[in-house]
This record gives sequence, structure tokens and C-alpha cells, in this order.
Amino acid sequence: MDTVWTVQDAKNRFSEVVEHALHEGPQTITRRGKETAVMVSISAFRELSGAKGDLVRFLQRSPLSDSEVDLDRKREYGRGVEL
Repeated sequence: MDTVWTVQDAKNRFSEVVEHALHEGPQTITRRGKETAVMVSISAFRELSGAKGDLVRFLQRSPLSDSEVDLDRKREYGRGVEL
């Protein structure tokens, strides 16, 4: 459950905000009525900011990696366009 805290409440009840982030999920912090920050657990942060890998590895691990798709680039020029 996403709980909303004002900056002042979050400062005054910091330990409680941390506990909520650990056990209930992201905690939204507002300043002057506008959402300005989110506190999340370290595991959620690592999941969100972790390395995504690269396209080559993704394609190599794909279930379609053994399919026979022709990916050779054609060296001919593009088609003519009348302007």
C-alpha cells in the first residue's frame, strides 16, 4: 500500500516511514501538496536500478534464438522516391 507523507511528517516519523517502506511498499513524500520523493526498501531499489543487460545477451537467451531468421543486411541502396 502506497502511503503519502508530508515532508514534515516524514522527518518527524522517519523510523515509521522506513518500517512502512520495508513492509508495505513505496512511501510517497509530498512538499506543498506535490509528490516530490518516494522511499523504497533497498531490495526494491536494487530491483528497479539493477543492470538491465544488453541486447545481444537478451537475443541470445531468447527462446527464438534457434529460429532461422535471415538477419543479413542487404547492401543495395534504398528505393527511389519521386518528390
